[in-house]
Amino acid sequence: MDPDYPHAGGAGYPVVMAELRLEELSAKTIVAANSLTLRRGQEQFVTPTSYAIADAYINPLTSWPRVVLDGDKVVGFIRGNFDPEAQQEEFRSCIWRINVDANAQGAGIGKFAALALADEARSRGFTRLTVIWEPGEEGPEEFFLRIGFAIIGQTQYGENIGALEL
Repeated sequence: MDPDYPHAGGAGYPVVMAELRLEELSAKTIVAANSLTLRRGQEQFVTPTSYAIADAYINPLTSWPRVVLDGDKVVGFIRGNFDPEAQQEEFRSCIWRINVDANAQGAGIGKFAALALADEARSRGFTRLTVIWEPGEEGPEEFFLRIGFAIIGQTQYGENIGALEL
């Protein structure tokens, strides 16, 4: 267990954190973002952060990569995509990737990141934020539903498409 997060994920325990903030992905934070760990069983549901970082530079006009910092420590990564011209509606305003370090999960960091991305989408004139996830016992479905996303469909591969109305 990470000593900075002694109660993260523990039922009934208060979570004490420094002020969370988002920062653009930079040379200063890229190594820490790439070093985020996962809980056992989550690997099959999450693309490595290094892929998301590379993706961000392939589409720099539509990509929105950010790290979540708790004090000076990188504890999460989120990449949004904003492309009003995307052919598929679910890719116009979406969470493309979200990772929270295993030792910091359950402390509100993912919710903070997702809702910050929703605020950014709203400020750009979007009325809906989407996300696609693979269903499964260790997957992110419970998290997305808990923060307000509703399942609106499935991809041809059986992944759930969730939407948060803004």
